[in-house]
Amino acid sequence: MAENSKIEWTTHTFNPWVGCTKVSPACDHCYAEGWAKRTGGAALWQGERRRTTAANWRNPVKWNAAAFKSGVRPRVFCASLADVFDNQVSDEWRLDLIRLIAETPWLDWLLLTKRPQLVARMMPDQWWSGWNHIWLGTTVENQTEVKRRIPHLRATHARTKFLSCEPLLEGIVPDLSGIDWVICGGESGGGARDMHPDWARSLRDDCAAEGVAFFMKQMTRKAPIPDDLMVRQFPRPTPQFAAVA
Repeated sequence: MAENSKIEWTTHTFNPWVGCTKVSPACDHCYAEGWAKRTGGAALWQGERRRTTAANWRNPVKWNAAAFKSGVRPRVFCASLADVFDNQVSDEWRLDLIRLIAETPWLDWLLLTKRPQLVARMMPDQWWSGWNHIWLGTTVENQTEVKRRIPHLRATHARTKFLSCEPLLEGIVPDLSGIDWVICGGESGGGARDMHPDWARSLRDDCAAEGVAFFMKQMTRKAPIPDDLMVRQFPRPTPQFAAVA
């Protein structure tokens, strides 16, 4: 779970636990819920949460050691099958994750949430001091979530802040002040809702105007990406720093 991820914008994925609850239209065709149903875990989207194995939790430590040796920082997408800031997850599990992040400063941890309003309570201000290797993002699939979620993200102390506009369900006009990176993409699974290419172009142009890195992940149903939209940028590199105590 999963070294050398197939997700284009990350290096590895790590799931400290599995399970979530739908909270907005982006969740309607959740790939993780579909995976859970296929593997007999439907209860994980009905309130149950399952912590992953101790062996899985050791993987980031191995990746960190390799990164220290090579000098190349991998990006780790944390909780592709869950949400770090899910309030149905025990605080003890989340604290264990925070400790793991502190112990692996050579990894850039990408925490993507649909619950940015809970970050301040679950990660107090003092925990962010010196933590340059956490990239905090939120999903904004429509203008309603642009207005609701981005202010909560902007209020955090994360050094790198990003938006995942995937699935992009309508044209949006986000305030990109304080945002470092935008990921854009359409749905790919059964019942995928169409993303108009011009919605992505508008977002690309907004990013260019504001100096924000833009990453076009995929079109609806993984159709070919138009040449003018094949932009895959990343935010500024994380500076090197000593391990957090």
